[in-house]
Amino acid sequence: MTKTGYRSFDTTVDKTNRILRHIEEAYGWPKERRNQSYNALRAVLHALRDRLTVDEAAHFAAQLPMLVRGLYYEGWDPSRVPKKMHRDDFLNQIRKEMPPYEIKGGLEGLVHTVAHALRLYITDGEWEDIKVEMPEDLAAMLP
Repeated sequence: MTKTGYRSFDTTVDKTNRILRHIEEAYGWPKERRNQSYNALRAVLHALRDRLTVDEAAHFAAQLPMLVRGLYYEGWDPSRVPKKMHRDDFLNQIRKEMPPYEIKGGLEGLVHTVAHALRLYITDGEWEDIKVEMPEDLAAMLP
């Protein structure tokens, strides 16, 4: 566990590392390629955030670890959401934010993997609320 001298900081760094490790282990990415898991997390978070209503985006964010929550809100313009995205639009947004890494299982698999890692901190009720907000083709990608 990281030791910053502030328990809340140590906890959020630990939880964020746990999410990143979950993604890395799913793909067999070594820790030295941490940027890859970070970029995957960031791209999926931003696509989810932009598809949700302002209220639902805030409810979702409230359950994220503090450090991940900052990443989630980075660059957000609540006056421009929700974006009406279906599967292809959603995946294209992720593709635009991701460096051109080779991803086993494609972007749809990446969404599933990142969402599975985020489920460590999101309640069942909140996860169901998110899925209800999504078109069926998007909800099908979420665990």
